[in-house]
Parts: sequence; structure tokens; C-alpha cells
Amino acid sequence: DLITTVEFVDVSPPQRNWKGIAISLLVIVVVCSLITMSVFVLTPVELPGNSKSRLTVADLYKPEFSVHDPEATWISESEVVYRNRDGHVIKFNFTLNETEVILTNSTFVSDLKPFYVMGFTVSLQMYRYSYTASYIVYNIYTREVWELNPPEVQNAVLQHASWGRQGQQLIYIFENNIYYQSDVKSNSLRITSSGMEGVVFNGLTDWLYEEEILHSHLAHWWSPDGERLAFLTINDSLVPNMALPQFTGSTYPRGLQYPYPMAGETNPTVKLSVVNLFGGTHTQELQPPDQLGLRDFYITMVTWVSNTHLAVRWVSRPQDASLLTLCDATIGVCLQRHEDSSDTWLFSPQRQEPLFSKDRSRFFLALPVKQGGQGDFHHITMFTKKDEVRHLTSGDWEVTKIIGYDENNQTVYFLSTEVAAAQRHLYSVSTLGLFPRRCLTCGLREDCTFFDADVSPDAQHAILHCRGRRDSSKMSVSDPLNPRTSRQVLNLGYLYKKKSPQGHNLSLPLKLVYPPDFSETFLYGLLLIVTGSPGDQAVTEEFGLDWDRVLVGLDQVIVARLDGRGSGFRGQRVLQQVHQRLGTVDADDQIAALQYVTSAHLSRLQQGYGGYLALMMLKSTEKLIRCAAAQAPITDWTLYASASSERYFGSPFNESFYAAVELTWPTLICMFVFAANVHFQHSAELIKHLIKIGANYTMQIYPDEGHFLSTHSQIQLTQSLIGYFRGCLLDVSSLLDQRDDD
Repeated sequence: DLITTVEFVDVSPPQRNWKGIAISLLVIVVVCSLITMSVFVLTPVELPGNSKSRLTVADLYKPEFSVHDPEATWISESEVVYRNRDGHVIKFNFTLNETEVILTNSTFVSDLKPFYVMGFTVSLQMYRYSYTASYIVYNIYTREVWELNPPEVQNAVLQHASWGRQGQQLIYIFENNIYYQSDVKSNSLRITSSGMEGVVFNGLTDWLYEEEILHSHLAHWWSPDGERLAFLTINDSLVPNMALPQFTGSTYPRGLQYPYPMAGETNPTVKLSVVNLFGGTHTQELQPPDQLGLRDFYITMVTWVSNTHLAVRWVSRPQDASLLTLCDATIGVCLQRHEDSSDTWLFSPQRQEPLFSKDRSRFFLALPVKQGGQGDFHHITMFTKKDEVRHLTSGDWEVTKIIGYDENNQTVYFLSTEVAAAQRHLYSVSTLGLFPRRCLTCGLREDCTFFDADVSPDAQHAILHCRGRRDSSKMSVSDPLNPRTSRQVLNLGYLYKKKSPQGHNLSLPLKLVYPPDFSETFLYGLLLIVTGSPGDQAVTEEFGLDWDRVLVGLDQVIVARLDGRGSGFRGQRVLQQVHQRLGTVDADDQIAALQYVTSAHLSRLQQGYGGYLALMMLKSTEKLIRCAAAQAPITDWTLYASASSERYFGSPFNESFYAAVELTWPTLICMFVFAANVHFQHSAELIKHLIKIGANYTMQIYPDEGHFLSTHSQIQLTQSLIGYFRGCLLDVSSLLDQRDDD
């Protein structure tokens, strides 16, 4: 039972004498992301004394190999709601140490209210986050059930439904319009009427905002008192459409048309409005800052800081300028509170919510701050109404998240990489005096080094999530001077020191995972996993399990991860060196990692940006490559989404590297025909070029599948990739000949 994993930890500042018991739900979260990887091959020699038990593909999909996430949520200053491993929804009062089963084993619970549960059954998954579903409201005491339907519509399939802040008020979205009910039995009131399928979105995101801007399908926000609702209206009427073909399930092929702006094409327009739900409904549009003029912009963050005021972030289309405003919802006026700009692009998380005091006299942000010769690192910055700016933290490490502010004790709580870039710990820092800070999780549990946290509404307690530990993956360190002599069970080591074009020394971390029966007398393959996009971090102590571990156990492959230039959480200097240079300096670092570890042949698998990076590496490393695989790779950034392409390359460009690629080794291309982000168009252009140059390639197609495959397709793809690379690994003779030649 999950309740046995609950323990209490106080995160109050030292002034409170560490009193009380705070709740800590320690949950290791498996991050099964679609990752990108490379394989370096020497020989899969069968080793003596192999372990009898090896991880298999089937194991990856067994319940015992998944880690339960209770989705714990604060519902008051002393109560938490979570789901246990049996599927029961539990309310836990840690002050009274009492638990109550709110709902028994319901898989489809969406949201909870006293006496009521809102449930849903998913009808159709749209994109990464969006879906349509049928919703019901269930009274847990009387067992009454109500279907959520718009007026004069039966068995409606909705795009979203959720509770409000007061009583049983709720909203739902149908055909891109917002509907409101003051309680579960009241009539529905339609808030918007401009919604059009695939054209105008109210309270929901279109594809671009869902995938690249908000990273959510929701674009509405309740005020704390539930009297107002802020929402975006996104208009795609001038945005070019992309066609996604569907070949199965009907006699004639079908297709989906949806707005998809590529680099330099027309972007959607967006406006932010607030509707007053009490009394006569009145909608007020919030005006963008004058500095934006008639230029294209994104709204990347909206959050309520009081019942009548919102913080809104407006970002220029190239994402090199940002304006944070405080908006009065009663009159629609927004006043600037902070402006930021960059010569490259703004990586400070544009969805980062400022943390305001209750009287709005001060607020906190994590912003890049210069740390002498080390460059800029994100640190907590405090702004006041007197235009005072004070940096509460400093050092060559990053504040990754500000999670709470205790006004009574003038203390801010945050997560950072101060102990190590690969770790995350919870800290407190005082806003008084010399800003003393304290690590609250260092040494709390020796078996946990990567934390996430969710602070209670009164900032007196926190739910702690343990997402990884130093030895959770049995990692080993490679000594830069003598990699064969240092193999302690640790998480990372520094690969080498490298000078940047500006003359700065760069330390590039490398993490290695060795086979269970590693022996220095045998040769091994190397699986190099490359991060998915700029700003990602591969070398961490966060737990993860994927099919590369199967290869480690079956074929004596060593897994490696490198954080080169363009990676995140090690300062702006490392991150922004890929600006307008994607596929150059970042590819150089991956190549250098391979050359550093050894100098034999290589096999590769990449996806998306990682696929782009892999193919760029293939251009200049033919002697390192034995075989390659590209999984839905980006081949031309002019064909990719505007928000992503223009972030890294600026204004429209003509970047088409594949015309110069000469792939003469076996290549496996995995294509997702229905992918909404990296379209089949990219793979088609690559294949056309491979045919032209006479390259030997194998093509694997997943019809009507997008970037996020069904479970059956995931299993099939995993087995195919392992089979493909094992075939490469088993070709021992040519490898040994190459070794002798070297």
C-alpha cells in the first residue's frame, strides 16, 4: 500500500526550529521519453560467468518494472489527495494522521470535489497532450450520475472539463467554445461563440501552442476566488495547413488537416481575455504592451497573483525579447514589471511563473546572472516596487525551480544543482541580511540525490518526490587520464577539457553504464545516447529505463551519455554556443566523445533533433560508423515548426544539410507517417537523396502512427532496433580486421 511510503519532513526555515512533521512521498519516476542514441561496436564476445537473469524487452512493459506515481496534490494546508497502487483515490490528513478512501479503483478520475467526482473516458488522443473524452459527474454518497453535455446535445464528446475554485462550479469545452455551470445541476452558459474546428480555439491550444509554447492543451486559468476565468483565443485562419494521411481503416485513404506554421510562415494570432462569471457575464480583453507594436508575439505564461490581477509574459517571435506584465483584469490594463533580452535566444523558462507576495509589492524570478569568468547562471532575483533588484543566490550552479515563498519568515524555497549539476536538491534562502541558504534534502535520504518538490499553500510543508539516486543505474566513471582504471559505481565523470571558440575551458560530462559482467579483457560496443533538444540534460542521476539497458545485458554494450555544447543546466555559455550552429559544435562534441573513448566502428540511432544531429555526425565520421538508424529525423529546419526553428536559427534560412550527406554504410530509417511534429516529409527528402547517391538503406514504416507510438508499435520498434543492432554487433570478423588494421 502506498501509504507505507509516506513520511514527514519539515521544510520550514531554521528560525522555526525545524518544527512539525512535513509530508514526503518518495516516488521514483521512470521517464520513458523517446530518446536518441548511438552505438559504438567492437565485438559481442560471450563472457564467462554471465548473470542468469537479463533484462528483456518484455520486462520493460511489465507492471513490476513500472514505478507508481501517486499524483499527490495539495487540497488544503494539511491535506493531500493521491492515488495508491491499487487505483484507489485517497485523502490523507497528516496533521491528524488520518486517511479516507474517496473513490475505489476508478481508472478515469479527472478531478475531485467534496461529495463529487468528475470522471472521463478518453475517446481520441489528438496530439501530445490533447484528447477528446466523454465526461460524467458522480456523487460519491448518493451514487447519482450526470453526463456533461452542451444544451441540446446528447452523448457529447468534449475537449476538456474541470472543476472551478468555488463549490461545484465547473467549465467544459466543446467545439472550441467554453461553457460554464455554477454547479453540477445548473444550466450551461456558453462563454464564447467564436470557436471553429481547426481555426479558432478558445481556452485550448492549437498544435503550435500545445507542442512548442505552453506544453499543454489547456489555455485557461481560474482566478483564486473562482469569480473570473482568463483564457486565450488563438486564431489560425491565416496559418498554412499540414496534411497527415491515414491509410488504414477505410477503403479510400483519409487525412487530417491542421494548422502548422513552418519557419517564416504566418503564425497564429493570440489574445488574452478575462470573463467575469458572477453576476452579468462580462469579457475584458487584456491589451499587449505597446513595445510589441504590430510585431508577432507569443503569450508564454499566465498566472493569477490575486483575485483581480494576473502576471502575463509576452515574448517576441524570434524569442530574443520578453516582457513580464502585471495586468488588472477589471480594466484590461497591463503594466510592465520586467524586461529581458538576449543576443541569441531567451532560455530562461518562458513558462516560469513569477512568485509574488500577497500584496504584490515584491516578486521572484530565476534569471541569468553573471558569475565572473564563469558566465551566466540562473539565480533567484527579487524585485520590489521601489525598483530594487537583489540577487538572493550566486555561484556557478543553476536554480532550476522556485517552488514557494513563506512571507511570515521571509524565506524562499527552490530546487538547484548546487551540490552537482546531475543532482537536484531542495533549498531555502532568506530574503534578509546576507541571504543565508540551507539545503533541506542533502543527507535526508542517502539513497536519493534527485528530488522534485511541491510546497503546501502556506509554504510550511512539502511533498518530496525522489526521482533518482546516485547508484540507481549502477553508473561508472571514466577517468579522463586513464579511463580503464576508474570504474567505481558512480554517476558521471568529466570526459575532457575543451576550449570554446571564445577561449573558455569547457568540461563535458560523460556517464557510462557497464554490462553486469564487465571484464577488461574483452571488447565492447558503445551506445551513445544524445539528448533530444538544446537545453536538455543527459548526464543526471534521475532514474530512467529503456531498451538500451536490454542491449547492455544481452550484447555486452556500454551505454554512454554526454552533455556537450547546447546542453542545459550548466550555464548560458555552454547552452547558447549552438545558436545558429545546430549540428556543428554539438556534433563535434559527440564525435570527440567517441574518439576519446576508443577509435573503432560505430552504429547510431537518433530521433527528431537527435536524428538531425546524428546525420550531421555521419557526414564527417565515416571511419567511425559501421551502421546507422534514424528515427523520424529532422532533415531541413525550414520545414519544421516556426517557434522551434526560429528560436535556434533566427529569421528564415535555407538550411538543408542532407544534400551533402553521403551515406555509404547500412542505414535503418524508421518513419511515423502520422507524426504531427516531424512530418514524413523530412524522411521522404532524406530517402530521395539516399536513392540518388545509391546508399544502402532499410526503411521501416508505421502507418497512421505519430511521434508517440502505441504500446504494440513501441514493442515492435524496440524489437526491430535491437535486432538491427545485434545484426551489426554479430558481424565480428570485419570489426576484428579493422582493429588489427588500426
